[in-house]
Amino acid sequence: MNAAIQAEFQILERIDYQVDPTTYKHWKVSYKGPVATLTLDINEDGGIRPGYKLKLNSYDLGVDIELHDALQRIRFEHPEIRTVVLTSGKPKIFCSGANIYMLGVSSHAWKVNFCKFTNETRNGIEDSSKYSGLKFLAACNGATAGGGYELALACDEIFLIDDRNSSVSLPEVPLLGVLPGTGGLTRVTDKRKVRRDRADIFCTIQEGVRGQRAVDWRLVDEVVKQQQFSERIAQRAQELAEQSDRPTDSKGVTLTPLKRTIDSAGYHYEFVDVRIDRNSRVATLTVRAPKAVIAKNETEILAAGINWWPLQMTRELDDAILNLRTNEQQIGLWLLKTEGDAQVVLDTDATIVAHRSNWFVREVIGFMRRTLARLDVTSRSLYAVIDPGSCFVGSLLELALAADRSYMLDATDGSGVNTLAVSAMNFGPLPMANSLSRIDARFYQEEALIEAVKSSLGKALNPRDAVALGLITAAPDELDWADEIRMAIEERAALSPDALTGLEANLRFGPVETMNTRVFGRLSAWQNWIFIRPNAVGTNGALKLFGSGKKPQFDWQRV
Repeated sequence: MNAAIQAEFQILERIDYQVDPTTYKHWKVSYKGPVATLTLDINEDGGIRPGYKLKLNSYDLGVDIELHDALQRIRFEHPEIRTVVLTSGKPKIFCSGANIYMLGVSSHAWKVNFCKFTNETRNGIEDSSKYSGLKFLAACNGATAGGGYELALACDEIFLIDDRNSSVSLPEVPLLGVLPGTGGLTRVTDKRKVRRDRADIFCTIQEGVRGQRAVDWRLVDEVVKQQQFSERIAQRAQELAEQSDRPTDSKGVTLTPLKRTIDSAGYHYEFVDVRIDRNSRVATLTVRAPKAVIAKNETEILAAGINWWPLQMTRELDDAILNLRTNEQQIGLWLLKTEGDAQVVLDTDATIVAHRSNWFVREVIGFMRRTLARLDVTSRSLYAVIDPGSCFVGSLLELALAADRSYMLDATDGSGVNTLAVSAMNFGPLPMANSLSRIDARFYQEEALIEAVKSSLGKALNPRDAVALGLITAAPDELDWADEIRMAIEERAALSPDALTGLEANLRFGPVETMNTRVFGRLSAWQNWIFIRPNAVGTNGALKLFGSGKKPQFDWQRV
């Protein structure tokens, strides 16, 4: 790619994560009984940015934004769907992964953030399989390489066509000098349990593995002859559907477009507001409670539908997080605030817990869980600011528990009561990527500390109570409040953003590791480092020279 194209690509243009099926360029969705089929049929000229063609069913951020939207609509608009089949509309190729030329002209930040979003989308597939009764089947009807295989790895089962040519591969190391960046390396070992020596071979060969060998190595679950492939996929999709507890006769909830305003000051929704101070590189993200409990039983919840506060608020929060991450990269500190009646939030939480077996409530809980997990892995500093008028209780207390620090005003002048509270939503329904609740993770699973917090369930805790229970960082009084908050902000803004990203990523999850934390840990550390090394992205690096016919020139030092 020439310098002009690369310069054009680097220009920061606002990316919008709001799409709908009428605007899809790359995915086709069909429904038949309990089975939805997502067919990847990439429009080569439909890249989200200029400078490359999406050849060989390769993808960029725009493709994954559509996939994320399609999955959300299956979850909410089609409760009758129990199995999702992912396949290709191109002959002899399932997916060749992330577009290499797109990566070659992308900034470092774009590459890493692109990998993060695709990881979150794939994690969401696994989340729906674990919690929501949706099963996923990858019907790899052609060559399946790199990120294409990583997409298949996110599914419950992988079927590969046996046509003597189609293989699965992770060729990033030999071809590009980088890692399989959307969780491929981790899922091969942690999920598929591929033996280490075989994984070593698999990840260092370009041609991949096909046929029975792919089954023997646990890289796929089944290989099927071309003549029987469609029939076998349909049969297995029905069998997986029979394992699901998704309803067969419920009406879905349509995901209508978000109502929002975007201006130079920030992002503005009904229940979420983001105000940006570009001089100090700080965004203030405020989540508002509704004025009253919107629904108290299943009938009222389903009647509220898209306007039920937990769903609407979460949709707005998710959109705000994605916009800030992608479009506001200079904003390094997010101040998390809440406003509203705390009792309304607690009563809403009680309704959620009481009806959590309902398919719609379960999907809303899942969306809340995934959105809060997105906050956890965001490479921004997070401070919770708790002052009178806040409603950091229950599900909204999770925002403060996700923060790197939390400051609570100890108001004693009678100007307003400042309290927080825990609810049942803080003890299980909204786990982090390490599968622990944020309270369990906060206290390193120490039972005595956790039981002390549980004993306060539903009680209004003043700042001194919150400090004693370990739920907040500090509770300055009125004399110190303004200065302490100002100093905390200014000191954070003066620190290296690279060092802070590493610090935060290391501290947020504690000592408990899961496949998901390993995926994000490897992305934040190893892939982040590799993406700036000359062996990958230097003038003579493997990623830069791909397709040129020239061999990369490596610095052979091991560091």
